[in-house]
Amino acid sequence: MNPSSVQSIFLKQIPSLDLRSCLVSMQGENIYKHYRNQEAASQIAKVNSCTKSVLSALICIAMDHGWLPDASTPLSAFFPVLASDPDPRKPQITLEQLLTMTAGFNWDEFGGQNSFPRMTRTEHWVNFALEQHLSHTPGTHMEYNSGVSQILAAILMQHTGMSVAGFAERYLFGPLGITEYQWECDPQGVHTGGFGLKMLPDDLLKFGQLFLQKGMWHGERLISSELVTRSTEAFIPVTPPNRGSYGWHWWVDTCKSDEPSEFSGEHKPSPLSESTSINSTDRNKTVLDYYYARGFGGQFVYIVPELELVTVLTNDKRKKEKPPLDVFPRLIAPQLLSLL
Repeated sequence: MNPSSVQSIFLKQIPSLDLRSCLVSMQGENIYKHYRNQEAASQIAKVNSCTKSVLSALICIAMDHGWLPDASTPLSAFFPVLASDPDPRKPQITLEQLLTMTAGFNWDEFGGQNSFPRMTRTEHWVNFALEQHLSHTPGTHMEYNSGVSQILAAILMQHTGMSVAGFAERYLFGPLGITEYQWECDPQGVHTGGFGLKMLPDDLLKFGQLFLQKGMWHGERLISSELVTRSTEAFIPVTPPNRGSYGWHWWVDTCKSDEPSEFSGEHKPSPLSESTSINSTDRNKTVLDYYYARGFGGQFVYIVPELELVTVLTNDKRKKEKPPLDVFPRLIAPQLLSLL
């Protein structure tokens, strides 16, 4: 695919949306940059739950170095006190089930007594998350839960002997040249695993490019290709209104040529009719796979391996200001697919 064709899609769709930023790289080259103003380009801002994908990368790095055990390791190996929990399923929750949000905890992310806001009002966030009852058998149901992200951050700190941010500076941020950031902590000094990170849009693009390159950066391997693949592949389907699947703190989705789409312009790809004759090569091109980090309020890092494409979208609009629709899946991905 010609990068200029891809660039034209963003030039057509992005300027009218009043996003804080939109950055696009293709085949390792920056092909589009949009900032609402100079402040958006030069000042760090909240990436919200994109923090989860950064944490996932750090977990992978720790596994590669042998500081964290295999993903099948049970939770009781990290918190022995769970061995006496009344529910015998809880100590058997695995590291992978924490990463895939399938631990089974009874959790309502944004409200109620077992929620992320309630957790942040307690004196010990990790204990609060661990104390929640199980409402599903671990491994069977995905329930979005920033509490398990905080558990993972505590495990990382426990087994590396470093703060989460310190570990990131040494093994991720430093090699990527990321120097400007802020990261919140819980009352015990554990950096927030599910939110609380502030970064520059350009540094989010570097992070996405690292994953597109299967963990390689300027000739140095930061993450094994095996764990890049494992962490970003679909593990379990998600429930509506979400779409697609979930991996290791990454979202995974597909754009299909026969799905309804929304466009601000007139160009719209036509679905294949039943009478259309297509060979196996063409059939593969009716689907575009991608994975992404997602943060509340419009923070996204999309990676499309087939196109060697990384897209960063950030926003800071309030709900009353009617932020745009999901820009990439509704406006961008269908047009990319139409060019294949």
